[in-house]
Amino acid sequence: MSSAPIDASSTPRIALDHITRRFGRTIALDDVSFRLRRGTVHAVLGENGAGKTTLMRIAFGLLPPDVGGVFADGRPIASAHDSIARGIGMVHQHFTNVPAMTVAENVALGGHGWFRADRASKRVLEIGAETGLALDPAVRAEDLSVGAQQRLEIVKALARDADSLILDEPTAVLAPNEAAELLTWLRAFADRGGSVVLVTHRLREALAVADDVTVLRRGRHILTAPARMLDEHALAAALLGEERATSETDTLVRSSGAADTVLRITNIDVVDQRGVRVVRGASLSIAAGEILGIAAIEGAGQRELLRLIAGRIEALRGIVEGERVVGFVPEDRQRDALVLDFSLAENVALLGAGARHGRISWRTIAQRTETLVREFDIRADGTSLPARALSGGNQQKLVLARELSAAPRLLVAENPTRGLDIRATHEVHQRLRGAATAGSAVVIYSSDLDEVLALATRVVAMHAGQLRETSLDREEVGRAMLGVAS
Repeated sequence: MSSAPIDASSTPRIALDHITRRFGRTIALDDVSFRLRRGTVHAVLGENGAGKTTLMRIAFGLLPPDVGGVFADGRPIASAHDSIARGIGMVHQHFTNVPAMTVAENVALGGHGWFRADRASKRVLEIGAETGLALDPAVRAEDLSVGAQQRLEIVKALARDADSLILDEPTAVLAPNEAAELLTWLRAFADRGGSVVLVTHRLREALAVADDVTVLRRGRHILTAPARMLDEHALAAALLGEERATSETDTLVRSSGAADTVLRITNIDVVDQRGVRVVRGASLSIAAGEILGIAAIEGAGQRELLRLIAGRIEALRGIVEGERVVGFVPEDRQRDALVLDFSLAENVALLGAGARHGRISWRTIAQRTETLVREFDIRADGTSLPARALSGGNQQKLVLARELSAAPRLLVAENPTRGLDIRATHEVHQRLRGAATAGSAVVIYSSDLDEVLALATRVVAMHAGQLRETSLDREEVGRAMLGVAS
């Protein structure tokens, strides 16, 4: 795919020239060049393992390249200390805040001289007034919401007078409204003269906010072009390496669902861990062969509803009839689906734990795991590898493979593609569709409404613990999620 020209009339704010970086025998980056224009947002996309984070760590001076040069305003950068001194800040994918420290103390970390709480607090308040990124200097980082922790990471960079920011997957852990607020702020920051590198796996996010877009694939530069000249199809083709790539919003042929009811709940109430009733009088039936989408804003009660359907929690009152052996793909795979220090085979053996009896045949488990690794294209060097050694996308494929291996009559998937790149997302979508085609009932919740609408054959919206069946019209579903009368 040819690259459209980008205006290079001025010296780039950040430039990387012919970067190559190896880790052992693995070539993470192969002769990659990159330019960030001052006053712009430049999105960097690529599947997991494409080299995005490695490239940005080199851009910030955290990693040296094996070959190539890194420059800020035409002058070489040799270290992260150089980058900070030259007004460049990096916001990492995983927060670097010290949880037990206050906002002011976190902002002061890495500074010089004596710590002055009043001076640090004043700086936090000044930045909040100037940028709208308001934080209470006295609050501990561990008490902040995820969105506020993300703001703190940016404030830490701005406190060192950064006029350029490198953000690695900043919206991956944010709720949709928090992500929208962050993107709006980044656009305004660039419009005021700042410069932004936005590493993301979300095509629409890149096209909505970026001036320029770069695509990496397997450590190589594939495409750089103005965002206005691109669309989702062009980006998907560049990311996947296919002339005819499937868009993130592929749709399944809609059907009315089979008549075979797999599960029915009637007048269900559910309480959360605090004892608060979060599901109120819910009634719902789920049929074989359909994909039922649950549309809801965060905190509407969908988490408890999904776990009730999956048989992981009990109802306070009401009737549950039908299938109770359910496949479950939870939102947090590392906390709720995998034991990271267990091998792949041991994690596969967890299927049905607590219900099985007798001895485990580890030879059989190993053979089953090898089959799943092959069929689901899980990139792993053997079944004895610990689960933590897999990338996020491969961990998710392992969970999905394990749950689907029993051919469940009912499968519940909660945010099944959060944090995954476009290729892994496409593969997960295909597996969910395949399960429904094979006769399973599939229930999916995603914080991305477009993903729900792309997959679902039927949609139920949830607001304040109550359910309302809707059409597949986006506006109607949105109104129902907000509790607005139709």
